Amino acid sequence: MDYATMGRSGLKVSRACLGTMNFGTSGGVGSCDEAEAGRIVDAFLDTGHNFVDTADMYTGGESEQIVGRAISGKRSSVVLATKAFLPHGPGPNDRGLSRAHLTRALEASLRRLGTDYIDLYQCHQWDHATPIEETLATLDGFVRAGKVRYIGCSNFTAAQIVESGWAAERLGATPFISLQPQYSLVARDIEAEILPVCERHGLGTMVWSPLAGGVLTGRYARGVAPGADTRMGRLMASPAPMARAWADGLFNERALHIADEVGKVAAELDTTATAVALAWVRRRPGVTSVIIGPRTVDQLHGNLAGFALDLPEEAAERLDDASSSTALAPVTGMTLGDARPRLAGRP
Repeated sequence: MDYATMGRSGLKVSRACLGTMNFGTSGGVGSCDEAEAGRIVDAFLDTGHNFVDTADMYTGGESEQIVGRAISGKRSSVVLATKAFLPHGPGPNDRGLSRAHLTRALEASLRRLGTDYIDLYQCHQWDHATPIEETLATLDGFVRAGKVRYIGCSNFTAAQIVESGWAAERLGATPFISLQPQYSLVARDIEAEILPVCERHGLGTMVWSPLAGGVLTGRYARGVAPGADTRMGRLMASPAPMARAWADGLFNERALHIADEVGKVAAELDTTATAVALAWVRRRPGVTSVIIGPRTVDQLHGNLAGFALDLPEEAAERLDDASSSTALAPVTGMTLGDARPRLAGRP
């Protein structure tokens, strides 16, 4: 089994991370009942992988409950990660990264997960309403109390990562060791600034949506609307503008062109498009672990094939070329209007 060290820490995690957003049926995008979720967790751990990620808002907290029951009796061999930020009530202190909300959120997650500590506790997103010093001081208190082992962040910009690092240094507080960003052949924006900043500041990465919402698996076709039972179909029909915007960024001509090339490479290698897309992400510089989100045991094994596939250099270069149709460069502030370089992954 291939393990990697998460950032500037001693924490060893498997290159595959089991994402559990699909676990549960009580809300959100979940579509995997507890019995199948338990089989997925068992199969994942039985293959030697040790990294499981959830969040307090996945399926209204049901995902954490399912994960907690699934790993009971195996807790010491699991690197358990969860996240907090999003609302758990109507009140003004029921969301965010304030001391008030994080303290309640952590205690609730510990109860749902049936554990007395969390290996990696993550800020689900940046909180513009709370000073980062307050957030980091609170998280440092969790570490000192033994309720959290390490801390990380998710969906932060390069500037926010740097600001967090400086704040931790000023406070003498526990620093972040990880970032959880979106990354795939379709969405490569983090290569410009975020991955270099993570390397410079000692953060490993656990990347999400490596299959671009299923687009890279080849299940969607031009001119055919995604089915209502598919991930993309649910996103496109969502009442949430953010969900629809995310779907638009993944289901378009550019993404389908990349999926075509992934399919060609898969046919040549006698494997699946899923395995090829995951193998490409896994081998990218700066990627510590890749989050997969299977809804069935069969999907799990199909995903794990991508971590055993040795993608030939020529095939990787073809995929690089197919997905780099626009200039990938940091924003410098020195260019104006149409002359500004666009980041790969944006139309």
